[in-house]
Amino acid sequence: MADHFEEHCWKDVVSEEIMEIYRPYRRETYVGQRPALLAIDLYNLVFEGGPRPVREVVKEFQSSCGIHAWTAIEPIQELFAAARSRGLPVIYTTSETRHEVKPAKVHATNRRIQKIDARAYEIYEAFKPETGDLIIYKERASGFFGTPLIAHLTMLGVDSLIVCGETTSGCVRASVVDAYSHGFHTVVAEECVFDRSILSHKVCLFDLHHKYADVMHLEEVKGHLRPEAARQAL
Repeated sequence: MADHFEEHCWKDVVSEEIMEIYRPYRRETYVGQRPALLAIDLYNLVFEGGPRPVREVVKEFQSSCGIHAWTAIEPIQELFAAARSRGLPVIYTTSETRHEVKPAKVHATNRRIQKIDARAYEIYEAFKPETGDLIIYKERASGFFGTPLIAHLTMLGVDSLIVCGETTSGCVRASVVDAYSHGFHTVVAEECVFDRSILSHKVCLFDLHHKYADVMHLEEVKGHLRPEAARQAL
């Protein structure tokens, strides 16, 4: 278990000394019995400019995650398919854009906002919501802060979350920490989250994995969601 626990993307940026310091956090990882899929900010804005290097694409599209966003599309689609095959609740978050709530004044981070266009914050077509899915509109980084998300999860009887989306160091991290604070066991699918900064992505996944969530590879998550795995968990 100990070796498998660290078999993730951060191994090339986290030293052996730090790994040793964090050894007490090692444990068995799992998906809860009544999970929901929480898709963080998979909106059009972060896919603008196409699959180009981030350093290049942000010159024209400041909010894009460039190649990192596009690399994550197929894995996220696989995760959605697995969740839907199990009939899991699917919940999206996106940014509040209504003029009357003054979205330019209260927003997720201190990054300068170039535009507030409702279409930019619509869910990207590759992950189009289906009938019965829930969309949470937020003004801060966390999907929980100032939103009815916790009420919906309670009504649905959800005991754990499987998280995908962006950015790893921003809205994903904030939402995962709040999920932990509210008592939800949380899994982050490694290949299904992304960031503008690879370094921030790796370090934040390392930190979340040891303190607040179970970071799993996509194939591992899918394994937990197979019908036979669900029956064994009962």
